[in-house]
Amino acid sequence: MAQPAVIVDHVSKEFILRHNRAMGIKTRFLALFHTSKRERREHFQALHDVSFTVEQGEALGLLGHNGSGKSTLLQIIAGILLPSSGRVVTHGRVAPLIQLGVGFNPELTGLENIFLNASLYGFRNRDVKKRLKDIIEFSELAHFIDTPLKNYSSGMQMRLGFSVAVHLDPDILLADEILAVGDQPFQEKCLTKITKMRADGMSLILVSHSSEQVNRFCDHFVRLDCGRIIECGLTEKPSINKKQKKPVCV
Repeated sequence: MAQPAVIVDHVSKEFILRHNRAMGIKTRFLALFHTSKRERREHFQALHDVSFTVEQGEALGLLGHNGSGKSTLLQIIAGILLPSSGRVVTHGRVAPLIQLGVGFNPELTGLENIFLNASLYGFRNRDVKKRLKDIIEFSELAHFIDTPLKNYSSGMQMRLGFSVAVHLDPDILLADEILAVGDQPFQEKCLTKITKMRADGMSLILVSHSSEQVNRFCDHFVRLDCGRIIECGLTEKPSINKKQKKPVCV
């Protein structure tokens, strides 16, 4: 029996927020005499005992308002953040589309950044060269590929980051509110690409405010509020895998 693509096992995350942080000697001196100037620490619980499973080839949508813990959870699954307690287990190559352009160097050209970004996924140059033509064509940036990235608009950088990630054959794609890349025609091309990757067996975890988008791409959903799971189940119109009926969260 195939192992699950992603297991989130009783994950909690706490941050320490520092208020009135002393940035200089003068501020620290004043804090000796004025309590309002003293640093105050606040413990903030971003996630509370979150558990769910994503089977291979399935797609899960993470729903919730701003501050509900969706992005924090995705960063933990990606390995960017460590949980305060609990664990996350993934099986396969993970491509985090959490903030497109992360890992790029603005002084390097678009072409050089393709190789740099792909290396973060563990690809060697010879492997990237096999995919290079498809990456550039999909991004629609062939005319600017030898231009330093610092001269790219934010939309162009997002196009390049998205194109690199989806052409490196990820087993698990983590997408955080980034499916609206570029203009409308390019957005549709991105959505079509993800649909094809899903049909080929890729697992997907999608963070979105749009229930319509989650219904389009996902088999299941988990709704977070204040870092807790308040609802989970099947989407209205499971798009790929309609056989799975068991709960994804506990």
